Amino acid sequence: MKSYKELPDDAGSNIIGQVTAQANRLTKRLALIKRTVAIMSGKGGVGKSAVTANLATALTLAGYAVGIVDADINGPTIAKMMGVRNATLEYTSAGVKPAISSLGTKIISMDLLLSEDDAPVLWSAHTQKDAFTWRSTMEVGALREFIGDTEWGELDYLLLDLPPGSDRLPNVAELIPNLGGVIVVTIPSEVSHLIVKKSITMARDIFKVPIIGVVENMAFYVCKHCGEHEPLFSAEDTPDNTFQLTTLGKIPFDPKLSHCNDNGTPYIYEYPESLASAAIIEIAQKIQDFFKA
Repeated sequence: MKSYKELPDDAGSNIIGQVTAQANRLTKRLALIKRTVAIMSGKGGVGKSAVTANLATALTLAGYAVGIVDADINGPTIAKMMGVRNATLEYTSAGVKPAISSLGTKIISMDLLLSEDDAPVLWSAHTQKDAFTWRSTMEVGALREFIGDTEWGELDYLLLDLPPGSDRLPNVAELIPNLGGVIVVTIPSEVSHLIVKKSITMARDIFKVPIIGVVENMAFYVCKHCGEHEPLFSAEDTPDNTFQLTTLGKIPFDPKLSHCNDNGTPYIYEYPESLASAAIIEIAQKIQDFFKA
């Protein structure tokens, strides 16, 4: 296999120039971003995107300039949760202006580029079978454009909401060699723990990315009759013992959080006195402490 530089003729496409220019744009964007954090789970359905949206909101309310990259190209949800689905992206010579939430968080997502709610992401290829073969490569290209072509300006934090799967982190590590850290989201379920362990091994042992800690979502619910904390799932072991990592916090299940996600309103802003909001704010503080250490 030959590299681009070894090709004698690119038929006038200037592919080398395009790739180089995009890499340079990515480098310039990242130079203005102080901290990059990937939020991952490995297991779908654990509320990772909801955690991302609320952590971004908590950091924004703390006075930081924050952006979110919805890295789930095929199942984007951040735009809806952040209340910006109806935003119109503005394209300028300097790049794409991100959507901005009511509190000032900057967002880029594939959802902002789709014309209809039921429109799937279809990659351009001779056949969709060919597109499936190259999908991982094309997703990396889309993610590179999201980061490199967006006018983020100066940011204190850029959060990347990764799709489920332990194979997703390599894509981010390739694009952001100096990734600041990873947050792992799980639920107190043995099935979730089993899958999340694979993601932790990928991050810690293979790609040597610093792991900030583990967030246990839906850790319990509060009985509305007696006020006791009751478990939602069956796992008996704690994240500390299971993963041998710092537990950043345990977020209780709250139906109002789901309601806020559906309506695109920031939960911790609407219900600042709730137990879940207190847990999210504490986790956001621990993220700040991690980078100050």
